[in-house]
Amino acid sequence: MNTMVQVAVAGDVTEAEEIQAILTNVGIETQLSTPEDDADAVTVLVQETDLETALDAIEALTESDDLVGEA
Repeated sequence: MNTMVQVAVAGDVTEAEEIQAILTNVGIETQLSTPEDDADAVTVLVQETDLETALDAIEALTESDDLVGEA
């Protein structure tokens, strides 16, 4: 069984669901979790084996968003 690890922390459920959708689109299974000590934050979890791919996908999307915003 693979271990789930944190790939991102979102400020709210909407942001977490956007990250989850990005990762689902590239074939990565995710889980959302709310840390007990911060009710506003939502942690996005992925399989440990998918962590590097997930980080790359998030980084690629963030960079493309930045480029669109600057145009």
